[in-house]
Amino acid sequence: MVTPQDIEAWIRAGLACDVLRVDGDGHHFEAVVVSPAFRDKLPVARHQLVYQALGERMKADIHALSMQTLTPEEWAARNG
Repeated sequence: MVTPQDIEAWIRAGLACDVLRVDGDGHHFEAVVVSPAFRDKLPVARHQLVYQALGERMKADIHALSMQTLTPEEWAARNG
């Protein structure tokens, strides 16, 4: 069974993240991903970057993943 820690490791291996938090129950997961790679990108493009980092695991191992994708500046504004 896939764990939140697995997903965190897979994302970190493929995408530079300032903040990465993943929660879930083995079937449904929620992620907060903060990355400078998201600057000047629309939400769809940000999600595509995360999907690229996860690769084929998104089709085979992960059934549902909801994401908040933020730039470091957006994260700071929310949590400042």
